[in-house]
Amino acid sequence: MVNGILGRKVGMTQIYNESGEVIPVTVIQAGPCQVLQIRTIERDGYEAVQLGFEDKRRPTENLKRSRSSQARRSERGHVSSKLSSKNSSRRAASGVEALPKAECEPKKFIREFRGSVEGIEVGQEVTVADLAETKKVDVTATSKGRGFAGVMKRHNFSGQRATHGVKKVHRHAGGTGMSAAPSRLFKGKRMAGQYGNAKVTTRNLELVSVDEESNLIVIRGAVPGPNGGFVVVRETNKLG
Repeated sequence: MVNGILGRKVGMTQIYNESGEVIPVTVIQAGPCQVLQIRTIERDGYEAVQLGFEDKRRPTENLKRSRSSQARRSERGHVSSKLSSKNSSRRAASGVEALPKAECEPKKFIREFRGSVEGIEVGQEVTVADLAETKKVDVTATSKGRGFAGVMKRHNFSGQRATHGVKKVHRHAGGTGMSAAPSRLFKGKRMAGQYGNAKVTTRNLELVSVDEESNLIVIRGAVPGPNGGFVVVRETNKLG
């Protein structure tokens, strides 16, 4: 069984438990996902399952959209054996056995889950029912991008004094220079810069409920990213 699933963040709401307490939760539309590839130690050096979520539109003559929203030839060949190429023809002529394909539509969101691949086949469907017995999960997504921000907003600096000697630099970082040794700044110095738009993992969140009919999972607390953003949900390995 795959230890995770792909999906989209629907949004936040609140529910009530049996004792009447309010619980803030995040609703995620998870799956169904298809197994696109299986990584093995013999061929790839590690074990993993590659999942794909949400069909990607195939290019058509009448579709007037940007090419980024359409499945490229390489993406279609990744999931279908019906699309031939010079490379596949040469490999077949030399006797190299082709890898099995999922024979499904190209996918928008593809990620790998490392772990045992025993009993998993290419083309197999993964649904929220596989998480029915899971208690805690880790959720990975890209956080909301907030553009270029100063040190007070980005790193919670307190700013400089609003008294004598400070003129129009109250929100500045202040001095950043080092002494004669080492005469440079160390990497990772907290400064102004891009805030957000980074890969974030929120760990050890409680899985409240699973709705197999609607492909929804309800997780206690907040998860990274905007509503509608892609998320990766994994069974947590955090103890306690």
